Amino acid sequence: MAQLNEHPTHPDAIDRSSRWLSKAGLRPTRQRVSLAALLIGDGKDRHVTAETLYAASCATGERVSLATVYNTLRAFCDAGLMQEVMVDGTKSYFDTRVDDHPHFFWEDEGRLSDAPHGSIEITRLPEAPAGSEISKVDVVIRLRRI
Repeated sequence: MAQLNEHPTHPDAIDRSSRWLSKAGLRPTRQRVSLAALLIGDGKDRHVTAETLYAASCATGERVSLATVYNTLRAFCDAGLMQEVMVDGTKSYFDTRVDDHPHFFWEDEGRLSDAPHGSIEITRLPEAPAGSEISKVDVVIRLRRI
């Protein structure tokens, strides 16, 4: 997974970010475009936490609060631009790749990365309780270095 975009003010990054927001019907505010440029400005997929995105934004000189970063990430998820991946029910990672795919969680590093898609096979799931349906299955494979 790529590091956050190092050149978020490059005109191509700004243009790509504005188009990304517009396709989801989100108004391209200055802060949204700035955060989107860090996330997808170079066209690569990323896994971030609100804290890592906030730190990267601050490093560019952008004045944005951590609350705004959280709210923006939620808006991106609600619009279908990103997906949230929960680890341990306490830590949220936000993924710019929105298709169904498994993840590796590197416990020693606290890092999330994509796992090879074709190497997992789920052959049976339990019945959903009455009045409900399964909407998604998240697969997070925990790893630690030996």
